[in-house]
Amino acid sequence: MSTPSSNATPSGRPRDPQLDQAILAATLELLDESDYRELSLDAVARRAGTSRPAIYRRWPGRVHLALAAIRSRLEAPASPDTGCTLCDLDESFRLFLVTYRLIRPDVLSALLAECATTSELRAQYLDTLIEPARRAVGHTIDRAIARGDLRADTDREIFLDMVGALVHYLALFADRHISDTEAEHAIETLLRGAAIDYEALVAHSRATEESKESSTAHHRHHR
Repeated sequence: MSTPSSNATPSGRPRDPQLDQAILAATLELLDESDYRELSLDAVARRAGTSRPAIYRRWPGRVHLALAAIRSRLEAPASPDTGCTLCDLDESFRLFLVTYRLIRPDVLSALLAECATTSELRAQYLDTLIEPARRAVGHTIDRAIARGDLRADTDREIFLDMVGALVHYLALFADRHISDTEAEHAIETLLRGAAIDYEALVAHSRATEESKESSTAHHRHHR
């Protein structure tokens, strides 16, 4: 069977990129409207103005199509890098949140349940929804360690797991997003264990915010 990145159908005919996009867009519209468990290839075909065989020529089944559609909506996240570790880690929580703000949590939890049945689907789920943010935040942690803001013996992987796990847990099982207050408390808890000088990071963060506010006020005054 053809994969989503193939340029031709199994019969050798060139793929129609416009039809590919129509199918992905139809899938996203349906996922925005209802639970993943209600998604059917017949409904996608009707919405996209095509047929089930045309979909099967591109994706092996519903779960592969759903992952491809979600992947088409998500952008590769940039690693937070302001030079302010506290600011960067606050933004890191938001990177993990992006997926859940673009895709309904109930859709993702149902999709995860289906993907958990095989190692291949589980890997695709992680590569689509988890690993991009994890890689970006990993670079942020590496820079914080290199600056001397985090201890040299900080366990990078566990740190990443702790940042991502809270966001994913609340979205998938509590069906809500982490609040700004919860994010601040979580960052404080993590950094009090990993930071060389937590109070210095807080002072740096406050100075950064004050500088931004001063710059904004200056630009407004001179307009």
